[in-house]
Amino acid sequence: MKSAVTPLLNRLLARGKFRHLQVVLKLAELGSVQRTADAFGMTQSSITQTLAYVENLMEAKLFHRHARGVRPTPACMDLLPVARQMMLGLIEGAEIVAARSSQGRTSIRIAASAAAANGLLVRRLPDFHAGYPAIEVLLREAERDDLLMLIARGEVDLVACRHPGVVPTGWTFQPLLDDPLVVVCRPDHPLARSRRVAWSQLGRHAWLLTPAGSVVRERFDNLATQFQDAPVYYPLITRSLSALSTVLQQEQLLSLLPLSIVCGLLQSGDLVALPTREGGTIDPLGLLYPLGHLPEASEALRTFLVRSNEPASLPTPRTPNT
Repeated sequence: MKSAVTPLLNRLLARGKFRHLQVVLKLAELGSVQRTADAFGMTQSSITQTLAYVENLMEAKLFHRHARGVRPTPACMDLLPVARQMMLGLIEGAEIVAARSSQGRTSIRIAASAAAANGLLVRRLPDFHAGYPAIEVLLREAERDDLLMLIARGEVDLVACRHPGVVPTGWTFQPLLDDPLVVVCRPDHPLARSRRVAWSQLGRHAWLLTPAGSVVRERFDNLATQFQDAPVYYPLITRSLSALSTVLQQEQLLSLLPLSIVCGLLQSGDLVALPTREGGTIDPLGLLYPLGHLPEASEALRTFLVRSNEPASLPTPRTPNT
Protein backbone atom coordinates (compact mmCIF):
# COMPACT_ATOMS: atom_id res chain seq x y z
CA MET A 1 0.00 0.00 0.00
CA LYS A 2 2.82 2.40 0.89
CA SER A 3 4.52 1.90 -2.49
CA ALA A 4 1.26 2.87 -4.25
CA VAL A 5 0.60 5.91 -2.07
CA THR A 6 4.03 7.51 -2.28
CA PRO A 7 4.12 8.11 -6.06
CA LEU A 8 0.56 9.47 -5.99
CA LEU A 9 1.40 11.80 -3.12
CA ASN A 10 4.52 13.01 -4.90
CA ARG A 11 2.52 13.74 -8.07
CA LEU A 12 -0.11 15.68 -6.12
CA LEU A 13 2.52 17.71 -4.28
CA ALA A 14 4.39 18.51 -7.48
CA ARG A 15 1.53 19.08 -9.92
CA GLY A 16 -1.68 19.47 -7.93
CA LYS A 17 -3.39 22.84 -7.49
CA PHE A 18 -6.11 24.12 -5.19
CA ARG A 19 -8.13 25.04 -8.28
CA HIS A 20 -8.29 21.33 -9.10
CA LEU A 21 -10.02 20.69 -5.77
CA GLN A 22 -12.45 23.53 -6.42
CA VAL A 23 -13.42 22.10 -9.81
CA VAL A 24 -13.93 18.58 -8.44
CA LEU A 25 -16.05 19.87 -5.54
CA LYS A 26 -18.17 22.11 -7.75
CA LEU A 27 -18.73 19.36 -10.34
CA ALA A 28 -19.89 17.03 -7.57
CA GLU A 29 -22.20 19.73 -6.22
CA LEU A 30 -23.75 20.84 -9.53
CA GLY A 31 -23.48 17.66 -11.60
CA SER A 32 -22.98 19.73 -14.74
CA VAL A 33 -19.91 20.81 -16.69
CA GLN A 34 -21.75 23.84 -18.10
CA ARG A 35 -22.97 25.07 -14.70
CA THR A 36 -19.53 24.51 -13.19
CA ALA A 37 -17.95 26.51 -16.00
CA ASP A 38 -20.45 29.32 -15.41
CA ALA A 39 -19.72 29.29 -11.67
CA PHE A 40 -15.98 29.79 -12.26
CA GLY A 41 -16.25 32.05 -15.30
CA MET A 42 -14.50 29.41 -17.41
CA THR A 43 -15.34 27.62 -20.65
CA GLN A 44 -16.74 24.09 -20.74
CA SER A 45 -13.61 22.89 -22.49
CA SER A 46 -11.44 24.33 -19.70
CA ILE A 47 -13.46 22.46 -17.07
CA THR A 48 -13.29 19.26 -19.12
CA GLN A 49 -9.53 19.62 -19.57
CA THR A 50 -9.04 20.33 -15.86
CA LEU A 51 -11.03 17.23 -14.91
CA ALA A 52 -9.09 15.09 -17.38
CA TYR A 53 -5.83 16.43 -15.93
CA VAL A 54 -6.89 15.61 -12.36
CA GLU A 55 -8.07 12.11 -13.29
CA ASN A 56 -4.77 11.49 -15.09
CA LEU A 57 -2.86 12.85 -12.11
CA MET A 58 -4.69 10.55 -9.70
CA GLU A 59 -4.90 7.64 -12.14
CA ALA A 60 -8.56 7.26 -11.19
CA LYS A 61 -11.89 8.02 -12.83
CA LEU A 62 -13.70 10.61 -10.72
CA PHE A 63 -16.95 11.17 -12.66
CA HIS A 64 -19.29 9.16 -14.84
CA ARG A 65 -20.40 11.15 -17.88
CA HIS A 66 -24.03 10.86 -18.95
CA ALA A 67 -26.49 12.78 -21.09
CA ARG A 68 -27.62 15.07 -18.26
CA GLY A 69 -24.18 15.82 -16.84
CA VAL A 70 -21.74 14.05 -14.55
CA ARG A 71 -22.05 11.82 -11.49
CA PRO A 72 -19.27 11.14 -8.93
CA THR A 73 -17.69 7.68 -8.99
CA PRO A 74 -17.16 5.76 -5.73
CA ALA A 75 -13.52 6.92 -5.78
CA CYS A 76 -14.68 10.53 -6.04
CA MET A 77 -17.19 10.08 -3.21
CA ASP A 78 -14.34 8.88 -0.99
CA LEU A 79 -12.25 11.89 -2.01
CA LEU A 80 -14.89 14.60 -1.50
CA PRO A 81 -14.80 14.83 2.34
CA VAL A 82 -11.01 15.17 2.25
CA ALA A 83 -11.18 17.81 -0.49
CA ARG A 84 -13.74 19.81 1.52
CA GLN A 85 -11.54 19.72 4.61
CA MET A 86 -8.55 20.88 2.59
CA MET A 87 -10.49 23.84 1.20
CA LEU A 88 -11.81 24.73 4.66
CA GLY A 89 -8.26 24.57 5.97
CA LEU A 90 -7.10 26.87 3.19
CA ILE A 91 -9.84 29.38 4.01
CA GLU A 92 -9.04 29.27 7.72
CA GLY A 93 -5.36 29.66 6.95
CA ALA A 94 -6.03 32.77 4.88
CA GLU A 95 -8.09 34.24 7.73
CA ILE A 96 -5.33 33.48 10.25
CA VAL A 97 -2.63 35.08 8.11
CA ALA A 98 -4.81 38.13 7.45
CA ALA A 99 -5.53 38.51 11.16
CA ARG A 100 -1.86 38.09 12.09
CA SER A 101 -0.69 40.53 9.43
CA SER A 102 -2.64 43.25 11.22
CA GLN A 103 -0.56 42.47 14.36
CA GLY A 104 -3.69 42.41 16.49
CA ARG A 105 -4.56 46.05 15.87
CA THR A 106 -7.65 45.61 13.69
CA SER A 107 -8.63 41.93 13.90
CA ILE A 108 -9.64 39.54 16.68
CA ARG A 109 -9.82 35.77 16.31
CA ILE A 110 -12.38 34.55 18.83
CA ALA A 111 -13.85 31.09 19.27
CA ALA A 112 -17.04 30.54 21.24
CA SER A 113 -19.28 27.74 22.38
CA ALA A 114 -22.85 27.90 21.08
CA ALA A 115 -24.05 29.08 24.50
CA ALA A 116 -21.43 31.83 24.71
CA ALA A 117 -21.96 32.94 21.13
CA ASN A 118 -25.72 33.31 21.63
CA GLY A 119 -25.82 34.50 25.22
CA LEU A 120 -22.63 36.49 25.64
CA LEU A 121 -21.48 37.76 22.25
CA VAL A 122 -24.40 38.18 19.84
CA ARG A 123 -26.22 40.77 21.93
CA ARG A 124 -23.03 42.70 22.76
CA LEU A 125 -21.07 42.70 19.51
CA PRO A 126 -23.31 45.28 17.77
CA ASP A 127 -22.52 47.82 20.50
CA PHE A 128 -18.84 46.89 20.34
CA HIS A 129 -18.74 47.43 16.57
CA ALA A 130 -20.50 50.77 17.01
CA GLY A 131 -17.71 51.89 19.33
CA TYR A 132 -14.88 50.21 17.40
CA PRO A 133 -15.91 50.19 13.73
CA ALA A 134 -12.35 49.54 12.51
CA ILE A 135 -11.96 46.27 14.45
CA GLU A 136 -12.89 43.09 12.58
CA VAL A 137 -14.08 40.13 14.69
CA LEU A 138 -13.45 36.67 13.22
CA LEU A 139 -15.91 34.50 15.17
CA ARG A 140 -16.05 30.71 14.92
CA GLU A 141 -18.05 28.19 16.95
CA ALA A 142 -16.55 25.16 18.66
CA GLU A 143 -17.19 23.12 21.79
CA ARG A 144 -15.19 21.79 24.71
CA ASP A 145 -11.98 20.02 23.62
CA ASP A 146 -12.06 21.71 20.21
CA LEU A 147 -11.82 25.11 21.92
CA LEU A 148 -8.76 24.00 23.88
CA MET A 149 -7.23 22.58 20.70
CA LEU A 150 -7.61 25.97 19.00
CA ILE A 151 -5.76 27.56 21.92
CA ALA A 152 -3.00 24.93 21.75
CA ARG A 153 -2.54 25.56 18.02
CA GLY A 154 -2.42 29.33 18.51
CA GLU A 155 -5.42 29.87 16.23
CA VAL A 156 -7.45 32.15 18.54
CA ASP A 157 -6.87 35.32 20.54
CA LEU A 158 -9.88 34.95 22.87
CA VAL A 159 -12.31 32.14 23.75
CA ALA A 160 -15.85 32.62 25.08
CA CYS A 161 -17.16 29.57 26.95
CA ARG A 162 -17.86 28.12 30.37
CA HIS A 163 -14.95 27.30 32.68
CA PRO A 164 -13.10 24.45 30.93
CA GLY A 165 -12.16 22.67 34.15
CA VAL A 166 -8.45 22.98 33.44
CA VAL A 167 -7.31 26.39 32.17
CA PRO A 168 -4.51 26.17 29.58
CA THR A 169 -1.08 27.26 30.78
CA GLY A 170 -0.54 30.98 30.26
CA TRP A 171 -4.28 31.71 30.05
CA THR A 172 -6.90 32.79 32.58
CA PHE A 173 -10.69 32.55 32.77
CA GLN A 174 -12.97 35.43 33.78
CA PRO A 175 -16.66 34.65 34.46
CA LEU A 176 -19.00 37.23 32.95
CA LEU A 177 -22.58 35.99 32.76
CA ASP A 178 -24.76 33.84 35.02
CA ASP A 179 -26.75 31.28 33.06
CA PRO A 180 -29.96 29.90 34.60
CA LEU A 181 -31.72 26.86 33.21
CA VAL A 182 -35.26 27.42 31.94
CA VAL A 183 -38.07 25.14 30.78
CA VAL A 184 -39.26 26.29 27.36
CA CYS A 185 -42.08 25.37 24.99
CA ARG A 186 -44.28 26.72 22.20
CA PRO A 187 -46.56 29.67 23.04
CA ASP A 188 -49.62 27.45 22.51
CA HIS A 189 -48.43 24.64 24.80
CA PRO A 190 -51.06 23.76 27.47
CA LEU A 191 -48.72 24.97 30.23
CA ALA A 192 -47.81 28.27 28.55
CA ARG A 193 -50.76 30.11 30.14
CA SER A 194 -49.97 28.94 33.68
CA ARG A 195 -49.04 31.54 36.29
CA ARG A 196 -47.12 28.95 38.29
CA VAL A 197 -45.96 25.48 37.30
CA ALA A 198 -44.87 22.86 39.83
CA TRP A 199 -42.05 20.64 38.66
CA SER A 200 -44.16 17.53 39.32
CA GLN A 201 -46.67 18.74 36.68
CA LEU A 202 -44.03 18.67 33.97
CA GLY A 203 -43.73 14.89 34.07
CA ARG A 204 -47.12 14.57 32.37
CA HIS A 205 -45.80 16.18 29.18
CA ALA A 206 -43.39 15.12 26.43
CA TRP A 207 -39.77 16.31 26.53
CA LEU A 208 -37.01 17.10 24.05
CA LEU A 209 -33.68 16.15 25.63
CA THR A 210 -30.05 17.12 25.26
CA PRO A 211 -27.39 14.36 25.00
CA ALA A 212 -26.49 12.18 27.98
CA GLY A 213 -23.37 13.36 29.77
CA SER A 214 -24.08 17.06 29.28
CA VAL A 215 -24.50 19.27 32.35
CA VAL A 216 -28.06 20.13 31.31
CA ARG A 217 -29.01 16.47 30.85
CA GLU A 218 -27.57 15.54 34.24
CA ARG A 219 -29.62 18.31 35.87
CA PHE A 220 -32.77 17.13 34.07
CA ASP A 221 -32.20 13.50 35.06
CA ASN A 222 -31.88 14.53 38.72
CA LEU A 223 -35.03 16.66 38.59
CA ALA A 224 -36.93 13.94 36.72
CA THR A 225 -36.77 11.74 39.82
CA GLN A 226 -39.55 13.99 41.19
CA PHE A 227 -41.95 12.87 38.46
CA GLN A 228 -44.55 10.33 39.55
CA ASP A 229 -44.30 8.50 36.23
CA ALA A 230 -41.58 8.30 33.62
CA PRO A 231 -42.16 11.12 31.10
CA VAL A 232 -42.44 10.67 27.35
CA TYR A 233 -39.28 11.58 25.43
CA TYR A 234 -39.20 12.84 21.85
CA PRO A 235 -37.08 10.48 19.68
CA LEU A 236 -34.46 13.14 18.86
CA ILE A 237 -31.56 13.89 21.18
CA THR A 238 -29.35 16.78 20.12
CA ARG A 239 -27.35 19.79 21.25
CA SER A 240 -27.82 21.55 17.88
CA LEU A 241 -29.48 24.92 18.48
CA SER A 242 -31.11 24.98 15.04
CA ALA A 243 -32.55 21.49 15.55
CA LEU A 244 -33.74 22.26 19.08
CA SER A 245 -35.44 25.51 18.09
CA THR A 246 -37.10 24.01 15.01
CA VAL A 247 -38.50 20.94 16.79
CA LEU A 248 -39.67 22.96 19.79
CA GLN A 249 -41.59 25.32 17.51
CA GLN A 250 -43.15 22.45 15.55
CA GLU A 251 -44.05 20.04 18.37
CA GLN A 252 -45.84 20.28 21.72
CA LEU A 253 -42.71 19.60 23.75
CA LEU A 254 -40.90 20.85 26.83
CA SER A 255 -37.14 21.23 27.08
CA LEU A 256 -34.75 22.24 29.85
CA LEU A 257 -32.11 24.52 28.34
CA PRO A 258 -29.66 27.27 29.35
CA LEU A 259 -31.11 30.76 29.02
CA SER A 260 -28.09 31.71 26.92
CA ILE A 261 -29.16 29.27 24.20
CA VAL A 262 -32.80 30.36 23.95
CA CYS A 263 -32.82 34.03 25.02
CA GLY A 264 -33.30 35.22 21.43
CA LEU A 265 -36.20 32.83 20.84
CA LEU A 266 -37.84 33.97 24.08
CA GLN A 267 -37.48 37.64 23.22
CA SER A 268 -38.92 37.08 19.74
CA GLY A 269 -41.88 35.15 21.17
CA ASP A 270 -41.11 31.97 19.22
CA LEU A 271 -40.79 30.14 22.55
CA VAL A 272 -41.93 30.88 26.10
CA ALA A 273 -40.29 30.12 29.44
CA LEU A 274 -42.48 28.43 32.02
CA PRO A 275 -42.68 30.04 35.48
CA THR A 276 -40.74 27.37 37.34
CA ARG A 277 -37.44 27.94 39.13
CA GLU A 278 -36.34 24.40 39.92
CA GLY A 279 -33.88 24.34 37.05
CA GLY A 280 -31.28 26.34 38.93
CA THR A 281 -28.13 27.60 37.21
CA ILE A 282 -25.07 26.07 35.58
CA ASP A 283 -21.51 27.35 35.32
CA PRO A 284 -21.40 30.98 34.16
CA LEU A 285 -20.24 32.01 30.72
CA GLY A 286 -17.00 33.90 30.52
CA LEU A 287 -13.83 34.66 28.65
CA LEU A 288 -10.56 32.75 28.33
CA TYR A 289 -7.67 35.01 27.40
CA PRO A 290 -3.85 34.96 27.58
CA LEU A 291 -2.09 36.34 30.63
CA GLY A 292 0.08 39.39 30.13
CA HIS A 293 -0.17 42.02 27.41
CA LEU A 294 -2.98 41.47 24.91
CA PRO A 295 -3.00 42.88 21.37
CA GLU A 296 -4.82 46.19 21.18
CA ALA A 297 -7.99 44.86 19.51
CA SER A 298 -8.27 41.84 21.83
CA GLU A 299 -7.85 44.02 24.90
CA ALA A 300 -10.53 46.38 23.60
CA LEU A 301 -13.05 43.54 23.26
CA ARG A 302 -12.11 41.95 26.58
CA THR A 303 -12.50 45.27 28.41
CA PHE A 304 -15.78 45.98 26.64
CA LEU A 305 -17.26 42.60 27.59
CA VAL A 306 -16.21 42.99 31.21
CA ARG A 307 -17.63 46.51 31.49
CA SER A 308 -20.88 45.64 29.74
CA ASN A 309 -21.44 42.54 31.86
CA GLU A 310 -24.98 42.38 33.24
CA PRO A 311 -26.55 39.41 35.01
CA ALA A 312 -28.76 37.34 32.73
CA SER A 313 -32.42 37.91 33.49
CA LEU A 314 -35.24 35.58 32.59
CA PRO A 315 -37.29 37.15 29.76
CA THR A 316 -40.95 37.58 30.60
CA PRO A 317 -42.73 34.43 29.40
CA ARG A 318 -44.91 35.18 26.39
CA THR A 319 -48.36 33.65 26.06
CA PRO A 320 -50.93 33.99 23.28
CA ASN A 321 -52.51 36.79 25.33
CA THR A 322 -49.30 38.85 25.79
